[in-house]
Amino acid sequence: MADHTDSLAGRTVLITGAAHRIGNAIVRTLHGAGANIVLHYRRSRAGAEALAAELSATRGGSMQLVSGDLHDTARLPLLVEEAFNCYGRLDVLVNNASSFYPTPVGTIEESHWDDLIGTNLKAPLFLAQAAAPHLRRHGGVIVNLVDIHADRPLSGHPVYSIAKAGLVMVTKSLAAELGPEIRVNAVAPGAILWPETDMDEANRRNIVERTFLKRRGDPSDIAGAVLYLVRDARYVSGHVLVVDGGRSLYS
Repeated sequence: MADHTDSLAGRTVLITGAAHRIGNAIVRTLHGAGANIVLHYRRSRAGAEALAAELSATRGGSMQLVSGDLHDTARLPLLVEEAFNCYGRLDVLVNNASSFYPTPVGTIEESHWDDLIGTNLKAPLFLAQAAAPHLRRHGGVIVNLVDIHADRPLSGHPVYSIAKAGLVMVTKSLAAELGPEIRVNAVAPGAILWPETDMDEANRRNIVERTFLKRRGDPSDIAGAVLYLVRDARYVSGHVLVVDGGRSLYS
């Protein structure tokens, strides 16, 4: 078996919303494979700085931070340029940042639409557009974090589900538009981390029982899928890799 240690050495990865939760795991995994990381955050400065300091201690100069509001579309090209300037190249864009909360029909406001669509759909598209010229130079990769509910809508979350469904189509469309130089894929997590909003124990048990593996996944499962799509899946583009323990196939 090939030794993949440091196989991403010399490559630069921009990961959005990466200070905590799944983004944190993706940072650790791609950094562990040798990549230089540009970690984007919006409000989580303390968490971003702590993660950068921890990983920089293991490999000096391998972590940089950029901040910004992904709703500020006009600034997204500048954010990409900041990331490029950190190391003089940009090889991978991971659109991880996401907003998530319920919007039951009858309560939906325009601000909900703007927020959920903006973070989950609009920003990834415009970041990809801005990053494409840099990614083309080195056979780059885009990985979008979608959701199993892009295909099977989540009750009480129509706007979020719509946004993630749109991001699936962004993935497929960009794979067609940016190939052959750039590969574009997505990862669709299932039950990995419980929402930061309240979720009762009975609901959690019900979700776990509706998987083939009868357990919740781990952020490292998603990070490993991202690593595969970035490093190993050289003949894969336009694909959505579902990581959900079989939940989306459960009857």
